Amino acid sequence: MTSGHVHSYETLGALDGPGLRLVIFLQGCPLRCCYCHNPDTWETAAGQPTSVADISQRIRRFMPYFGRRGGVTLSGGEPLLQAAFCLEILRECQRLGVHSAIDTGGGVWNDVCRQATDLADIVILDIKAANAELWQAVTGRDAFSTLLQLIADFRASQRPVWVRQVVAKGLNDSPEAMRDLAALVAGLNIERMELLPYHEMGRSKWDKLGLDYAANHLQPPTPDLLADLQKVLAALRGC
Repeated sequence: MTSGHVHSYETLGALDGPGLRLVIFLQGCPLRCCYCHNPDTWETAAGQPTSVADISQRIRRFMPYFGRRGGVTLSGGEPLLQAAFCLEILRECQRLGVHSAIDTGGGVWNDVCRQATDLADIVILDIKAANAELWQAVTGRDAFSTLLQLIADFRASQRPVWVRQVVAKGLNDSPEAMRDLAALVAGLNIERMELLPYHEMGRSKWDKLGLDYAANHLQPPTPDLLADLQKVLAALRGC
């Protein structure tokens, strides 16, 4: 069986997919998001070498708590950076009859990634930014075209997706940014769409790693601003 590198686990998480979930944070990410709250996941070679058999044992331990809606979510880092490992874990989820999800930032996309997302019951798509210039500013990478290809494939397949975007004051807290987001995801089979407030919970990890926190220029949105942007986005999408 394929093995990979795991950063950590969250047991009985309730945010990354429906129901109660075992969230498996895989090691490695091609992006360098300015507000990343897990910079310790960036390096692929770090983390704990883990076999699919080990993960299967952990899944079976928590299956009684999943109920009818819960399951397993592969997150990171960027889980699709270890797409072959994801594929084997998702096959094991299918074998066990466990609901599965992949949480991806869209920074890597190839045939193996496509196979993995095809096996997942849902994909949680974390949109870092909705245009090429801002996406590069947020992620530190010139790879917006990779996200566009992923979205085009999902639009064609009508793969069920949850869409998320972090909102920060001075970054993407405008109606224009919401128009860009609505246009980017138009035609996707969206089951749920969320705007998440920027936070600084990962700052201490940057400090611990000796990194200069790259989002000092950002501020969290007020609850009222976030609610207003949600209304704008819903209206643009005709919801």
